[in-house]
Amino acid sequence: MQEQNIALRLGAAIRTSRLATGSSQERFADAISMHRAYYSAIERGEKNITIVTLARLADGLGLRPSELLAAAGL
Repeated sequence: MQEQNIALRLGAAIRTSRLATGSSQERFADAISMHRAYYSAIERGEKNITIVTLARLADGLGLRPSELLAAAGL
């Protein structure tokens, strides 16, 4: 599986989860103390995030990192 494809799939899963919370990108990024532009790039699959960042995002969404990975089909 190509790295770009993984980032795209994970970004889409994160976006879907965020939308389910009813939060905007800006509000969610602020809530997890992340710059909105960086967060937006994650959702677009432009960033290859670390496991620490994955855990931070999952926590902000009220999920486990494994749930985000499963939602991305990874």
